[in-house]
Amino acid sequence: MNPYILAILLFGLGLGTTITFASSHWLLAWMGLELNTLAIIPLMAQLHHPRAVEASTKYFLTQAAAAATLLFASTINAWLTGQWDIQQISHPLPTTLITLALALKIGLAPLHAWLPEVLQGLNLTTGLILSTWQKLAPFALLLQIQPTNSKLLIFLGLTSTLVGGWGGLNQTQLRKILAYSSIAHLGWMILVLQFSPQLTLLTLMAYFIMTASAFLIFKINNATNINTLATSWTKFPALTALTPLILLSLGGLPPLTGFMPKWLILQELTKQELAPTATLAALTALLSLYFYLRLSYAMTLTTSSNTLTAISPWRFTPSQTTLPLAIATSTTIYLLPLTPAAMALLSP
Repeated sequence: MNPYILAILLFGLGLGTTITFASSHWLLAWMGLELNTLAIIPLMAQLHHPRAVEASTKYFLTQAAAAATLLFASTINAWLTGQWDIQQISHPLPTTLITLALALKIGLAPLHAWLPEVLQGLNLTTGLILSTWQKLAPFALLLQIQPTNSKLLIFLGLTSTLVGGWGGLNQTQLRKILAYSSIAHLGWMILVLQFSPQLTLLTLMAYFIMTASAFLIFKINNATNINTLATSWTKFPALTALTPLILLSLGGLPPLTGFMPKWLILQELTKQELAPTATLAALTALLSLYFYLRLSYAMTLTTSSNTLTAISPWRFTPSQTTLPLAIATSTTIYLLPLTPAAMALLSP
């Protein structure tokens, strides 16, 4: 892609998210979300492949439906209350509609069906943007409106953790596995959103770091399915030895970084006298942990056969920048001892 066009699209992504962050009016927030969507679609379709065009079309239709629902709900709120302020939503009807529209935008279950299909049609760099940066603007709105429908949020959260764990069990494509991983992590964030927004923000930041590590590792290995992971020993032996720690951190295994948000969320749910919800969420985390273990096994404890029907990229010297991967990998593994500092930074 032409670097000038790429710069304009990345500027549009940043501008759309910033507009949504800074807005207190629903029309301005909606405009920021639309700018965000329109900026990423050319990045999705840049491969000129039918699968990429299909993914771009599915993403556009889904985001357009979510944005139309959001605009409809904010208009209903203005009709009922006489104002467009984001933080002044009190009627349950527009609150529920806006929550569902934002859930569709970020891919929460049961409104998640588009996310694995769209992510499967993208390259890993655009998939990383979709899995991280594109979640920021809808989450900013969710944190501002502070939905009061606790049953809806708990239903969305538990369903997402269950679907995210269950859906990834039978997958062989790495991008679909990462999509279901995203759904499961978003479920944990939604579970605790109404009780501790700071904890939701901490979980979102930890998810961004861990997901960036996973995407960058698969990108540097040029791997798109589980079979091609078996060749990574030949290419990057040191990185391959560290990869199980990153994958298990995504699964939430102590003493790695991914354990921190789940531990704090379970503690907060127990404080709110929601022990059954916390128990169900902890059990669904075991499903996610299983397919992360499966990836770790395929990458580190198996060797590729001589008849592997895949590209053999280990014969070439990699030319990719590894500094972001090194930073993300280190923080993914070692961030747990800094939990008190992170909590202090996010406390009001």
